[in-house]
Amino acid sequence: MSTSKGKSKRLVADRRYPRGGAKPAAKPTRTRKPAARRTPSRRKRGGGGILGFFGGLVRWIFRLVWRVTLSATVVVALLLGAAVLYVYSTLPELNALLDGRARGSVTLLDRNGDVFALRGDQFGGVVTAESVSPHLKNAVVATEDRRFYWHFGVSPRGVASAIRINLREGRGPLSGHGGSTITQQTAKLVCLGEEYDPDIWKTEAEYVSDCRQGSLMRKGREAIYAMAMEAKYSKNEILSIYLNRAYMGGGAYGAEAAAQRYFAKPAAALNPAEAAMLAGLLTAPSTLAPTSNLKRSQDRAATVLRLMYDQGYLTEEEMRQYQSNPAVLSSGAQQLGGGYFADWVMQSGPDFFTRDTTEDVVIETTLDQRIQRVTASAVEKIFAEKVKSGSKAQVAVVVMSADGAVRGMVGGRDTDATGLFNRATQAVRQTGSAFKPFVYATALELGYSPLDTVEDAPYCLNIPGSGQWCPENYSRRHYGVVTLTEALKRSLNIPAVKVSETVGRDLVLRVARDFGIHRELTDTPALALGASEATLLEMTGAYAGILNGGSSVTPYGLRVLRLKGQNDPLMGSGGGIGERVVREEAARQLVWMMHKVVTEGTGGRAALPDRQVAGKTGTSQEARDAWFVGFTADYVTGVWMGYDDNTPLTGVTGSGLPAEIWHEVMVGVEEGLPVQPLPMSEPVPPKVPEPQPQPEPEERRRQKQSILEQVLRDILGGGN
Repeated sequence: MSTSKGKSKRLVADRRYPRGGAKPAAKPTRTRKPAARRTPSRRKRGGGGILGFFGGLVRWIFRLVWRVTLSATVVVALLLGAAVLYVYSTLPELNALLDGRARGSVTLLDRNGDVFALRGDQFGGVVTAESVSPHLKNAVVATEDRRFYWHFGVSPRGVASAIRINLREGRGPLSGHGGSTITQQTAKLVCLGEEYDPDIWKTEAEYVSDCRQGSLMRKGREAIYAMAMEAKYSKNEILSIYLNRAYMGGGAYGAEAAAQRYFAKPAAALNPAEAAMLAGLLTAPSTLAPTSNLKRSQDRAATVLRLMYDQGYLTEEEMRQYQSNPAVLSSGAQQLGGGYFADWVMQSGPDFFTRDTTEDVVIETTLDQRIQRVTASAVEKIFAEKVKSGSKAQVAVVVMSADGAVRGMVGGRDTDATGLFNRATQAVRQTGSAFKPFVYATALELGYSPLDTVEDAPYCLNIPGSGQWCPENYSRRHYGVVTLTEALKRSLNIPAVKVSETVGRDLVLRVARDFGIHRELTDTPALALGASEATLLEMTGAYAGILNGGSSVTPYGLRVLRLKGQNDPLMGSGGGIGERVVREEAARQLVWMMHKVVTEGTGGRAALPDRQVAGKTGTSQEARDAWFVGFTADYVTGVWMGYDDNTPLTGVTGSGLPAEIWHEVMVGVEEGLPVQPLPMSEPVPPKVPEPQPQPEPEERRRQKQSILEQVLRDILGGGN
């Protein structure tokens, strides 16, 4: 069809080709949907169905959780930052955190002024991470926190590792390994800045326990405090606080005290072996302390040396060298302990200067370390050689001067134990025949002679409320008329009861109390046989009164107590010789009688080869307790044996093992001392009166007179 206009316009498609050019062959026509209908999203929504719905819901929930988590994280971060900032503002200056002891220290000196024991919290002085040996610094970091210089106070990797180990070992995720950094441990050592207040905490132990608790809440507070410390202090300052506050066993707080305690050198002079040993203590200071178990401490140090090698602080050659030559205690550290004696002295002083002191205190004591060593050795020797293996029998020994100054003390078979039951001062036991000297002291004070006699024959008394009581001798025999001396040396029971009842039981009670037996004494006829109880310390002190001439004695171990760095004493001994109990002559005669106990009686096994000995054996009812208490001119020594549960001894009396232990102890105690005679007086036997001339009979007299007169007459009258 044509139009009325001229040439028709070209189609858009025609413009693709040159005018007059060939037109390409036509392709098959394909019906295509409009572009708008090819939108993928519309196809998915239309074709996803219920799966599409749930997929969209999951994506929505995920986006919601992500937004909430992100918001919560921001809020937590802001709160955490605020908490850290607040704690940061409360942190004190560095110097205030270096000595964190709640208690002070107690240093005990022997009679020569040498240190023999340490108690309380020892602090050797402030050190810094720069002033200590670099080996100690490296050992602590290698053992406790190898990433110390890289974290911000908390180590997420360390916490994750600790949780993994705890779960693998069958514990809870927060039980056992804690993954704490040195900074976190330091935060715990300063108790998160909370100081001990006696108005809040009943005891210091309760306060420390609260500081060390490991609850999740406490761990969170600890982490915040650690991060605040990282912001406030440098790494070396944090390490300095740790090295000064950490407990390293043996009562030592801080590196300087531990170095002096174990090696007698400053912390700056420690070699790798010594540094490794100190660093190894940090995990279990009481258990691993070299004074408790040197071998275990050395084994732990070998592990620390390997860690130092693994982290590049030591070469392999250095590691092997120090593992082959482990640290050992100094000679002074080996002698430190003090055992039962130190515990007794600490209990005898006021608590605010001993067990609960907040000051550093020095106590000068009466201990003679030589005597202490020979006493312990003698006990160990006798038990090793003469006591049946597996026996539970116990022992106690006290050595003292005549004025009551205690020179040595053993409170059990573990001769140098600390913190255990002290049988020398705490065990109250029946004295048996060891009480009899006080009966005879009363008689001598009243004017009796050691040579006066008493009849050893069957004897009974009627005791109100108990009926008839008939004492018997240990041998079940009777010896007739005996002197007081013979009755004592044979330890006869019937004569002792007779003398006690004759002189007056009330006077015997008074003499025993005045000599130092402070327990409740049984006011019955059995008093003379030692039915009452006493401690070994009391009995030894009472015998010291006999040796010194009849004056009472208060046993003591504390001579002077003063503050460290000061010379003026805060208190003195409070012990020594007191008032006279019996006349000196009576005491001297009693010493002579007790000397006969050793030379001729039941105490023969206690005799010494080169000097005089006096003493008395004692065995309580059913042989539950066996005693020998005696003395030379120099020292008084008491020995007790028995079972803690009062089980009767088998084949042991005071004349047996206790006398042998006494002998062994005194051989060592007296070694090198000049021989001195005992202060004793031998009684003078009464004079036998000479026979008087008898008057002559009267007749014989007259005969003699007549003979004499006859002789005179013969002489005079023969010259007539």
